[in-house]
Amino acid sequence: MSTARAIRQVFLAIEQAEGAGARVRRSIGTPKLRNFSPFLMLDHFTIGKGAGFPDHPHRGQETITYLLSGGVDHEDFAGNKGTIGPGDLQFMTAGRGIMHAEMPHENEDGSPNVGMQLWVDLPKELKMCEPRYRDLRSSEIPVAQLDEGRVTVKVISGQSHGIDSVRDLAYTPVWLLDVTIRPGGRISQPLPKGWNTFAYTLEGDAVFGSSDSTQHVKQFHNVVFEQEGDFVEASVPDNAEAGARFIIVSGQPLDQKVVQYGPFVLNSQEEVYQAMVDFQSAANGFEKSRNWQSEIGKRMAH
Repeated sequence: MSTARAIRQVFLAIEQAEGAGARVRRSIGTPKLRNFSPFLMLDHFTIGKGAGFPDHPHRGQETITYLLSGGVDHEDFAGNKGTIGPGDLQFMTAGRGIMHAEMPHENEDGSPNVGMQLWVDLPKELKMCEPRYRDLRSSEIPVAQLDEGRVTVKVISGQSHGIDSVRDLAYTPVWLLDVTIRPGGRISQPLPKGWNTFAYTLEGDAVFGSSDSTQHVKQFHNVVFEQEGDFVEASVPDNAEAGARFIIVSGQPLDQKVVQYGPFVLNSQEEVYQAMVDFQSAANGFEKSRNWQSEIGKRMAH
């Protein structure tokens, strides 16, 4: 018998200022939700003209950036450069060390650049791996249609209703699904056993949970599910004025201590101190950071 996962908590992601001129709704990595392994942080960001995330380092984690609208450029100290547009993703493994900048586009219509950034912990044996990037274009993401077309699932990673993403984009196993439900639609989404799972609501209102215990959830909320159970359920009532859109994210928990100081995520206080020393002395993975400045970060100077 497969059973539905119960909801552990639901809470609003409060908007706050972050970086230079960005607005962020942070839900994971706040007092409401910490130590939700392998997830370290989830930001729903809005970055307009003249704002962004200029040159900064990372060690010990992976970041997954999913752009919903606009465009974001990135550039790092190893000469990697790229741009993601609406519906595109970038998976960055910081590993032993990366220094990079992420800067938004100035859109002709003045619209902001909006997206999600998820930080995923790396298993301790991979903390010091070589950094890498993988881009996934919107056009490469397979789509599952279900419930007579009332539900659409973009299968970014993982599996949904017979559609497999066929991509391993992160070292730590993570499923990422972008779900749109029209009024009257319902989804029952199977998930790997024992993985930590949440949903984040982007648009509209949805009902999460199954028959005996459901919760009506509005926009910009994080829905955290219990670890036990085989699937999560969500629906939009027949009489709803509009549909709903949310992401479902599930990841394999890591049995390890998390010690985080800003952009460094390691397993002990000593390793964090070492990361700070390595960055300041441009050593052990940060050699290329010495005197490096991104071209895109210079946009902030004007």
